[in-house]
Amino acid sequence: MRAGMLLMSAGLLAIAAPVGAATLTPAIVDPAIAIQTALAKDSMDGVTGHAATIADQAGKRQPPAPKLGAAAKELQKATKIADARTAFGNLSEALVAYMEANKLSTDPPMRTAYCPMVRKPWLQKDGPINNPYFGSQMLSCGEFRK
Repeated sequence: MRAGMLLMSAGLLAIAAPVGAATLTPAIVDPAIAIQTALAKDSMDGVTGHAATIADQAGKRQPPAPKLGAAAKELQKATKIADARTAFGNLSEALVAYMEANKLSTDPPMRTAYCPMVRKPWLQKDGPINNPYFGSQMLSCGEFRK
């Protein structure tokens, strides 16, 4: 009887155990990467539209991501690249903090980069640093974390 209960308990533990790390939806990651890429190229192309997507998706998350949504709405209002870069810094901080607080990863894996000049992070695909805060002026400024 004890052996049967032990096996049953082990089976329940296996069912309850998490299968893998939780991932952040591509509906947030993909627009964030698109914004980072545009700003690194000194462009505003698609920035406000991608920010709108992130703002919409942030409210749908469980738990909700209010700071992420507010930062995305701030970026939506930007009309100048300098303002967009400042707002993107706030968005990136909120995104990285949300991911860390909820132990989320991305699929495919993205890296967290950091600019020591503005003291802000951003998500980026692997490869050489492409700094969205300075673009062509200091494209390689920064480092990957971890």
